[in-house]
Amino acid sequence: MKLGMVGLPNVGKSTLFNALTNAGAESANYPFCTIEPNVGVVSVPDERLDFLAQMYQPKKFTPAVLEFVDIAGLVKGASKGEGLGNKFLADIREVDAIVHVVRCFEDGNIVHVDGSIGPKRDIETINLELIFADLEILERRLSKAVKAAKADKKMQSEVDFLQRLMAYLEEGNSARGFDFTEEEAEMIKYTPLLSNKPIIYAANLCEDDFAGDLDQNPFLQEVREIAEAEGAAVLPICAKLEEEMADMEPEDKEMFLAELNQTESGLDRIIKEGYSLLGLISFLTAGSDECRAWTITKGTKAPRAAGKIHTDFERGFIRAEVISFDDLKECGSMAAAREKGLLRLEGKEYVMQDGDIVNFRFNV
Repeated sequence: MKLGMVGLPNVGKSTLFNALTNAGAESANYPFCTIEPNVGVVSVPDERLDFLAQMYQPKKFTPAVLEFVDIAGLVKGASKGEGLGNKFLADIREVDAIVHVVRCFEDGNIVHVDGSIGPKRDIETINLELIFADLEILERRLSKAVKAAKADKKMQSEVDFLQRLMAYLEEGNSARGFDFTEEEAEMIKYTPLLSNKPIIYAANLCEDDFAGDLDQNPFLQEVREIAEAEGAAVLPICAKLEEEMADMEPEDKEMFLAELNQTESGLDRIIKEGYSLLGLISFLTAGSDECRAWTITKGTKAPRAAGKIHTDFERGFIRAEVISFDDLKECGSMAAAREKGLLRLEGKEYVMQDGDIVNFRFNV
């Protein structure tokens, strides 16, 4: 999973990136301190994998990973090449989902590119640039579809769809809020619309507001209203506190979170939201050689999941030995689970479930 972190200059984007990844991106009080996209790869915390590692004591422990890309700050006119706009748009096309960091705190020592705090305005600034870029793509596609429809009347449905979608975007709406039919979603599947990417709005709060009553922050309420209209996710977060936690030992971090009335770090919450937005789950493989988590899309069948490990596994798939993590944990060992008949043999049509522990049988 690859998440692109975007936001206007000086909203706390790079501070949050640093805290989440410890990748050391430069953070400074001026626009465009992040010029090349900084990339940080982090392990996805998974208590199930930790349990399997304790059970098997493997030679190798391999969690799933998440890639964060800290993308250069954006300003108005990016879609026309203003600031670092062209680079911004190119970088954002490469990510699976967007973490849009929105400033929801006052601080006279940190300048705002527009001179004042306004989450709704800030979100619209970035969304409009993505929409403008999408409209350029759709205009070219519409032109081709109109020409094709003159020779093939079946293409008229695509023309009508593109015109409706463009009209929706021209009203300032992001494509992610458009009510696509199944057929329309298939039509647009391979058109790289930026405003159609899943998004998490990370509302960056000051320490006091984050530790207090979130409903009292009017800036956060603005973000929530926009996200609700788009069907997007909102994650209240404090980049400064995440920065403080970044180097803490697990026990200290747990105490620190408890003082904030939180049970999970910002990283854990972003990972969960990201998996949910993208419809991802993990299956596990375990043994004395390696315990490993594998990320797949919900609805993936067993042979395709086997192909994540090696193409030969998919090509020569025979069957899968499957047990749910909860069943294994309750039994305490694979032998005990087998005795109880909880280890199942599944065929090619089996749809993988989150937390499945699998041993694939194949022959090539």
